[in-house]
Amino acid sequence: MSELADNGGNRSVPAESSDRIRISVLDLAPIVQGSDASTALSNTIPLAQAAERLGFVRYWVAEHHNMQGIASSATAVVIGHVAAATEHIRVGSGGIMLPNHAPLVIAEQFGTLASIYPGRIDLGLGRAPGTDQQTAYALRRTLNSAVDSFPQDIRELQFFLGPRQENQKVHAIPGVNTNVPIWILGSSLYGAQVAAMYGLPFGFASHFAPAMMHEAIAIYREKFRPSDQLDRPYVMLGYNVCAADSEEEAQYLRTSGLQSFLRMRTGQPSRLPPPVKDFEANLDPTSRNMLKTARAASVVGDRQAVLAGMQEFVDDTQADELIVVCQIYDFHKRLRSYEIVADVAREIRRNFAMEAT
Repeated sequence: MSELADNGGNRSVPAESSDRIRISVLDLAPIVQGSDASTALSNTIPLAQAAERLGFVRYWVAEHHNMQGIASSATAVVIGHVAAATEHIRVGSGGIMLPNHAPLVIAEQFGTLASIYPGRIDLGLGRAPGTDQQTAYALRRTLNSAVDSFPQDIRELQFFLGPRQENQKVHAIPGVNTNVPIWILGSSLYGAQVAAMYGLPFGFASHFAPAMMHEAIAIYREKFRPSDQLDRPYVMLGYNVCAADSEEEAQYLRTSGLQSFLRMRTGQPSRLPPPVKDFEANLDPTSRNMLKTARAASVVGDRQAVLAGMQEFVDDTQADELIVVCQIYDFHKRLRSYEIVADVAREIRRNFAMEAT
């Protein structure tokens, strides 16, 4: 396995076997029913501080727009909010939807963050708009430079974040020579191909679109070309966890995320709803079939169930890192879920260390 350097994106170095597997947090800053964005963003601070204390590697937030239940649309602002309240955990985007932005603007934003919090900022990039077509138009005023320019936009972004070039006329200030580590994120084979071609770490959105996960991982590893940032393939996978102190409680808490998933898939996104009893028993066959895809990269249960599920998923995928999503209505229950994940991750690492000796 390879490990990403934490020194601004230089070539990676081999990790010790005990470092496997690395665990991170993907926070959608959920706005729950009966609450507001201010509360959602306030909750990112104690959650990020807990993640740092518990040994998570990264704390990422995602760019979505026109979503009633997600408060992280101004992603760079939220990253600064979190980084200011923590000390050493890496903070980044999972991800910035690059077609919505000019590369120079993103270079300046993340160059500024890297200048304030050196060695701690990650820049995950996606090629989807993260919203509907009408909102995408409102963001850019034109759709002419959308997803087809994604590879060129990445190169332009790397140029602005890299060292100053002779006769260069346009500079990202701050940004130049910050070498913020770039990740390619995706839910299809396209992102895997781009990440492999450019020699960048690859994050697959298996937490909501797991169908092509195995094929995307295989393509990425097979076609990977070493780069200045990374010398070996590095795979991060999104993973849903709903952990609690009992199996019954975990299954109950999970219904918030399931409701949200179905509403999103049926074009009715909403704030994260409270859990309900016997939710799945009352679903129609179509809805039940939709939920099957939500379970492919998920585990629900007490500590032992989460340990078994995570271990099986890691063994199956040989992922280098999991980025965990806990879509739980009650903030304290969500925090408890991440505490259980951290405990489980320590045991998985101990198991790897024992196997290596």
